[in-house]
Amino acid sequence: MNAQRRVRLSPDQRREQLLELGVELLATRTLDELSVELLAEEAGISRGLLFHYFKNKQEFHREVVRRAAEDLLRVTDPDPNLPAEQQLASSMAAYVDYVSEKYQSYVSLVRGAASGDDQLREIADATRSALTDRITSNLANLGLHHTPAALLAARGWTAYAEELVVSWAAAPPIPRDELIRMLTESLAAVIATAR
Repeated sequence: MNAQRRVRLSPDQRREQLLELGVELLATRTLDELSVELLAEEAGISRGLLFHYFKNKQEFHREVVRRAAEDLLRVTDPDPNLPAEQQLASSMAAYVDYVSEKYQSYVSLVRGAASGDDQLREIADATRSALTDRITSNLANLGLHHTPAALLAARGWTAYAEELVVSWAAAPPIPRDELIRMLTESLAAVIATAR
């Protein structure tokens, strides 16, 4: 008999384990499919123990989505040592790869904004704003003007890029490199229309 050995973890370690496991499971499931039962089984804990670390299922879902958003921001953080154009291209490549590898997790993050949960919407909006702020803080280095209209255009481009990558990752109709080229070149084109 091959019984799974339970490991005693500190409360902080266990909470961290549950969040990491939640993000890992979310990569292949929708947020609605991330059940307490599944998580408890995967973590080797009782269902009730999960509620020792999170008030309810909704709080657990929010924290998993928040962790997924932090992961996205971390992996797409551009290398400041690269020229601005390469920063944008490498960040877009990391973004495309993240969405491709963690499709369900990402869709749960961005579609959480459409849910009735205000806190999920806030997480999605804050993540989108952080991604947009990276772009707008680098406009001058990209040879683009930093104006109120440019900031508005960058916000719109972020929504465009999000939809483009989600649609592409669901069923890639063009090569990855072509998608990244479209993303980087379209930013300059959209900002250039803002005067």
